[in-house]
Amino acid sequence: MTDGARIPEHGSDAKELLALIEQRHAEDIDWRGGKAFSLVYNVDDHEHEELIEQVALRYIHDNALNPFKYPSVLQMELDVISMACQLLGTEPNAGSMSSGGTESIFLAVQVARGIAEPQPLTPSTAHPAFAKAAKYLDLEHILIPVGPDGRADVAATEAAITERTGLIVGSAPCYPYGVIDDIPALAGLALERDILFHTDACLGGWILPWWERLGEEVPPWDFRVPGVTSISADIHKYGYTFKGASTVLYKSRDLLSHQFFWYDDWPGGLYASGTAAGTRSAAPIAGAWAAINHLGEDGYLRLTEIVRDTTRRMQAGIEGIDGLEITHAPDLSLFEIGSSTLDIGAVGDVMDDRGWNLDRQQGGLHLMLSPYHARIADQFLADLADGAATTEASRGREASYGGLAT
Repeated sequence: MTDGARIPEHGSDAKELLALIEQRHAEDIDWRGGKAFSLVYNVDDHEHEELIEQVALRYIHDNALNPFKYPSVLQMELDVISMACQLLGTEPNAGSMSSGGTESIFLAVQVARGIAEPQPLTPSTAHPAFAKAAKYLDLEHILIPVGPDGRADVAATEAAITERTGLIVGSAPCYPYGVIDDIPALAGLALERDILFHTDACLGGWILPWWERLGEEVPPWDFRVPGVTSISADIHKYGYTFKGASTVLYKSRDLLSHQFFWYDDWPGGLYASGTAAGTRSAAPIAGAWAAINHLGEDGYLRLTEIVRDTTRRMQAGIEGIDGLEITHAPDLSLFEIGSSTLDIGAVGDVMDDRGWNLDRQQGGLHLMLSPYHARIADQFLADLADGAATTEASRGREASYGGLAT
């Protein structure tokens, strides 16, 4: 048995504990200062942050396991689901909330278990949550290569389809490169064969509709595309609420019903749940409801315009730095910085030393932009230029997602 933390014999003073927490928290990632490009989406709006923090305090002890005991939580959850369904173009009650993208993806894969031993087919750029779901559900996960543009290879997908294919997946966009797969072509393959198709819009679901309304060209990806049967979309990303709020939506309420779990062979009575979790914190539900209603369409359009303009500014600045390039032309506000002539790891080391937190990918450095990044774009680009000019060798830090070494 290894040594580790033990339950203290005597409790500690609350003020002392808070002081210790503040000390330790100061060592965490500096997302408020704009130096983080993943994990947190900095809305740059103190009033909005304070609102959802106050909402969280009011619901932090409440349990959404039995929604009928919390009618306010039930109504907020129904409202959020209805608004998400409206945003993405499906029936108003054909979805559910979950704790995050991984759970939403898991639920979509679970619904695909309508055939014996189904195989989910995903691009190699699809989120690892699909591989995780396949492992937990004991399914054979089939990976499809991507083309030079970073998008799923449609021909390779078609060639991989068998009688066991239960779900085909496309990303809108994929995390590594920020590109949207050819959803109409991929979903068309599924539609022709009566196979379920999932658009993973965990990242793009709460920004792409506003991006399109700003007049930007957005490849088709949502329920307007024939063959799309489910979509995952995280509110705690570009929906600008705190963590623990995602949605998984379906083409019909009937598909959603396959997600539910009912159990009445128990002395405690009927047990039912709509998602993988039983006990659920009410706070993320209330926070999502408050965030959407506080921002409204005009707020989302305003924030999306800031993100769009900052993306263009960053991309132009990066393209002006000798030796650096954006590896794949992105459809949204995230992309990979690479180089064919520089040691990109060494560039990343310089950025690390200056307090920036860029994810390391297999082919370069990754960043994803939030509204606050408009404030720090010039400093970031200046430090990046210095990084590109470094003559030091890379320290060999491995590729990572969210700072976790692989």
